[in-house]
Amino acid sequence: MATKEEIAHSLDQIRPLLQRDGGDVEFVDYDDGVLKVRLMGTCRGCPYSQMTLSSGIKQRLQQEFPELKDVVNI
Repeated sequence: MATKEEIAHSLDQIRPLLQRDGGDVEFVDYDDGVLKVRLMGTCRGCPYSQMTLSSGIKQRLQQEFPELKDVVNI
């Protein structure tokens, strides 16, 4: 089972991709298979932010952590 530290570390590996376009993502919490993040910068309010969460962040992290059920922006 993935720990919060492992999830946060893997999320840090994704951050440069978002930062390249002026956005960012912050780890907030991980509990019961649900990762809570905060989208920042240009990602905040972007019409493609939901796609970034589901097709980008969630899909990539699920490859490493199959028990990850969802990623939500708070």
